[in-house]
Amino acid sequence: MAMSANQMRPGMVIIHDNELFSVFSITHRTPGNLRAFVQAKIRNLRTGGMLEHRFRSEDRIERATLDQAEMEFLYRDGDAFYFMNTENYEQTHLTADTLGDAVQYLIPNLKIQIEFYEGKPVSVELPQTVDLEITDTEPGIKGASVSNVTKSATLETGLVVQVPPFIETGEKIRVETTEGKYLERVK
Repeated sequence: MAMSANQMRPGMVIIHDNELFSVFSITHRTPGNLRAFVQAKIRNLRTGGMLEHRFRSEDRIERATLDQAEMEFLYRDGDAFYFMNTENYEQTHLTADTLGDAVQYLIPNLKIQIEFYEGKPVSVELPQTVDLEITDTEPGIKGASVSNVTKSATLETGLVVQVPPFIETGEKIRVETTEGKYLERVK
């Protein structure tokens, strides 16, 4: 689907130089008596590289048509991560390269959205938060209350986050997935 460069919005997936790019940010510029243009920051979905590109306002941009499916994470086998489509029960696997940082939040039965372009997975969308178990951290301090003091904790997926001093190994915590931050202890 073709559109003008002025219609681009963050989050859209476009085809540029025969590659898929996710639009990260856009700025409309009209410098003095020159022609208006759109300055866009775009991320290559194949390589993960970020690129800044200047589109003229009248440029035609091809918007990629993506199919989205809810998938449930099943298990990991080496560098392959196996998922099941929750509607038709078909299984597919994605590599760590395709998943990127999302691998640090994948636990069995977690449901995520996967976007496909021409049958190939191009991006994943994690839930806002994930509950993970702490596998290693320094012993908790009795009587410690929440303060600005933190310690490192390794989670079941290998992710390391900063937690308050009263959190102990074996406890489950809720982690925010966009920044990888501790939110709260889960009972």
